[in-house]
Amino acid sequence: MKQKKRPNQHRTTWLVLACFLLFLHVRPQPTEPSDGNLQSYFVRALTLRNENRIDLAFDTLKKATEKAEEMEDVKALADTYHQIAILNLRINKDRAAEFYWDRAKVLLDNLSYPYGKAMHKYIEALFLFKEGKNFQGIYAFNESRKLSNDRNLSNNIVLAEAEIYAKIEKFDSAIKNFNFLLSNNDLYEQDYLKTRGYLGLARVNIAMGDLEESIKHGEQALAIARKNKFAAEILQANELLSYSNEEIGEFKAAIIHQRNIMNIKDSVFTTAKVKAEAKTADKIQYEFMQEEIKRQEAEISDLRESQNRSEITAILTSAFLTIISILAISLYRNNQIKLKTNDLLHTKNKELESARDAAVQAVEAKTNFLSTVSHELRTPLYAVTGLTHLLLEENPTSKQLEHLNALKFSGDYLLNFINDILQINKIDADKLEILSIEFSLKKVLTEVIDSLRQSANQNNTQLILDFDNKIPTGLMSDPIKLSQVFMNLVGNAIKFTKEGQVNIIAKLVEQKDEEATIYFEVKDSGIGISEEKIDSIFDSFEQGSVQINRKYGGTGLGLTIVKSLLGLFESKIEVKSQLGKGSSFFFNLNMKCKNEVVDDTPFEVAKKDYQLAGLHVLVVEDNKINQVITKKMLKKREITCDIANNGYEAIDHAKANRYDAVLMDIHMPGISGDEATKEIRKFDKETPIIALTAISLDDSLEAFYAAGCNDVVTKPFDPEVFYQKIGENIFDRNLKNAAS
Repeated sequence: MKQKKRPNQHRTTWLVLACFLLFLHVRPQPTEPSDGNLQSYFVRALTLRNENRIDLAFDTLKKATEKAEEMEDVKALADTYHQIAILNLRINKDRAAEFYWDRAKVLLDNLSYPYGKAMHKYIEALFLFKEGKNFQGIYAFNESRKLSNDRNLSNNIVLAEAEIYAKIEKFDSAIKNFNFLLSNNDLYEQDYLKTRGYLGLARVNIAMGDLEESIKHGEQALAIARKNKFAAEILQANELLSYSNEEIGEFKAAIIHQRNIMNIKDSVFTTAKVKAEAKTADKIQYEFMQEEIKRQEAEISDLRESQNRSEITAILTSAFLTIISILAISLYRNNQIKLKTNDLLHTKNKELESARDAAVQAVEAKTNFLSTVSHELRTPLYAVTGLTHLLLEENPTSKQLEHLNALKFSGDYLLNFINDILQINKIDADKLEILSIEFSLKKVLTEVIDSLRQSANQNNTQLILDFDNKIPTGLMSDPIKLSQVFMNLVGNAIKFTKEGQVNIIAKLVEQKDEEATIYFEVKDSGIGISEEKIDSIFDSFEQGSVQINRKYGGTGLGLTIVKSLLGLFESKIEVKSQLGKGSSFFFNLNMKCKNEVVDDTPFEVAKKDYQLAGLHVLVVEDNKINQVITKKMLKKREITCDIANNGYEAIDHAKANRYDAVLMDIHMPGISGDEATKEIRKFDKETPIIALTAISLDDSLEAFYAAGCNDVVTKPFDPEVFYQKIGENIFDRNLKNAAS
């Protein structure tokens, strides 16, 4: 029986080009022209490019080039060269693309223009990807991202990386990036990026054998592409839908899409159109070169007018002969050097590849080890903390209460220790990314201080916030990670300060346009740090001394986490301290700022007293001890439950019964919790599903939500948090549905 080919196996040349062109949609960045005309050229060229009207896009960019030269706007001229280079890459005119890319580089060498240099590095990444150098391309995309925070450029880098991940079959990373694009708020290419996101998900679904999901995503891509006249994407969506429908036996739908493909190729992707695009590109390059020749001829004419013709001829002839002689000698010597260098580079490359492979294997081994250890420790910890909670509620004797409180303290300490190690290694493994969302800095610091005030009161220590009112009220950064930094710094200061004070200081250093530099300091009057220990306190498991560790406790990981988190913000923490007189930890942070006031929601939602009695839930858990503990915890609040021992039983229970909620363990034998969730969501869209997981280094909260979970609770959990989550997802969700 002849095997049917997938759509990405038809006509290899076309698809290689189509896949590569996914990366060629970066917004031209207007450079504040003196009037609005130049920006309108860029926007029109972008629209034409996305509609695959390449010849008209070339014409529009040519007019933009002329306008930029007339205005003497060098930045805009570099942008137009970049966009012409991208269009040439789209029609496989690589040499022409490289020509304009080099012309842009000449202009950028003498400019302070971060966006232009980011764009230049982005196009370099496109060249690398086209040459099959995937990992070098990813590195170049990351370098481009560091040079500019332009939203459109960042979105297209996400798209580019998604396509590379899909190509090398890292499907989880590809799905994460494509899903990100579905909710983008790009000013210029929102619909285009959504279309590419749906198409990417459809291709990944096919590769993973989920044809129904592929059809769903393909139809969503086709609808947006038709609405916006994205010709290339309309063709790709029809090809994917034709294949997927044929594979599941929907031959009528497959034939309709196949007819659409034939009509599109006949009307849009004709040889005449390709020739017209190539002709337009050649014409623009020819005219540009002709202008260069005219400029050089003008310079020669000026030289002839100022010098005697015969002298010039003699000088030029002599210079020509000298240059030819030097070039001949240099060419020979360079050729010899090149041969030796190539041999040396070949040897060094082999050594570097071996070293890189060894390093990658070591990192993967460390990651896998930590992932396993984290999960294996959290599972028995769930039993310890859960049983302790249950026993504390059963009216223990005073002596038993003392032992149970000690057991609870030990369990909490061990859990914090595991969390600290996992946090550090997530940073080391590049598992954490800095968000950029609007927040109120004063609210973040106030919430940190409020949460630690009880610990400060136990030490008779004052917490004082010195906040500069000149700091903009609306800032853009990652408030969650900032709160982690200050929780560790302030908590550390409180621990080593008795009957003293801890000052939390925030001062505005400078503000330029939409950039603000803010100085932070946490200063205490505690025991201080000896001079010989200052350089080592940021190392893992380091404290001032063995005596300090025994007296004050702790893991010595707090400052390591602070240093690692600030590294993500491209900031560095510094310290001044005097033994017996206190310590001061300080650093600067650069943030984007806005003028409007931001009213953040707090990091912890206010607790509500939900009436949970009478609820009936499904508990999906493979560990027998955990089943007993979870069931007892639910019974405490008069909640009944059914037990499913694995994902298959969970699906069967969900089909046969109606539950108020499903409590889904993630790590189980057979099929995992997120896979079981996906299956349940195919026939039940409404029942809240809460993931209960001993989360590990490789787990992704985004993946849980993408699978269909409504919320995530990390094991071992605080029982009150557990009850709160159940109430929120059942009662608050019902209220929201009723209101809508």
